Amino acid sequence: MNLASIHFYPVKSTTGHDVPEIEVQPWGLAGDRRYLVTGERGELVTAREEPGLLACVAELDDSGALTLTGPHAAPLRVVPGTTRSTVTLGRTPVKLTDCGDDAARWLSALLGRQVRLMWQDDPTCRPVNPKYGRPADRVSLADGYPLLLTTGASLARLNDWIAEAAVERGEEVPAPLSMRRFRPNVVIDGVGTPFAEDAWRRVRIGAVEFRVSKGCDRCVLTTIDPDTGAKGKEPIRTLSGHRRWDGKVWFGVNLIPDAPGRIARGDLVTVL
Repeated sequence: MNLASIHFYPVKSTTGHDVPEIEVQPWGLAGDRRYLVTGERGELVTAREEPGLLACVAELDDSGALTLTGPHAAPLRVVPGTTRSTVTLGRTPVKLTDCGDDAARWLSALLGRQVRLMWQDDPTCRPVNPKYGRPADRVSLADGYPLLLTTGASLARLNDWIAEAAVERGEEVPAPLSMRRFRPNVVIDGVGTPFAEDAWRRVRIGAVEFRVSKGCDRCVLTTIDPDTGAKGKEPIRTLSGHRRWDGKVWFGVNLIPDAPGRIARGDLVTVL
């Protein structure tokens, strides 16, 4: 098995980036999901309810500075301020730094509502769910865990299921879904059995070892085309028929790194 691709998302729910190699930090890939968008009441805003966020490209330069690019305005270089406020992620309150009025205006114009951009200046502030992690485990602003792993074999099987169901309904077979729908951090190729990752407990990518904390339950964001913003029924409809338990549907697994390191496309992947 090998590491087929690496992806990170500087601002939660915006367009991701494919990179040939990257540093693995205790809380996730370097630069991954250290920013997020909040609404007027300080609530989290994601592409689940605002698909327009997917039109935003957030890029980090060599110094770590963030630039936002979108279809509605000139690119904006973000300069975080000093004001901090609390945002609740899941059940955990997290202190984040406001990125200022210019970023708020830029994103508000993109989404057509009042929002603000917040930065996790301290990536050690948010613990992983203790049910699935250790006391020292931390996570950036990802949904719950430092990294998400998916496999090409599982996506191929899912696309086969979608095609088979379309034929049974007498519908035109849709184009295969892209892995971009699932917003993984690492994608593994060469896995012999679809969904074999369900049973993995530890995995080594290159020289970096990870614990598999739990499977990843999927939400409506996977039904949004990342290129057009259009919403559909797949893959939730098909996952519900094949991959539903505990009242949720599942695709991919979450990882927690044992120690920092560096991974690169093509790295050998070993189940431990």
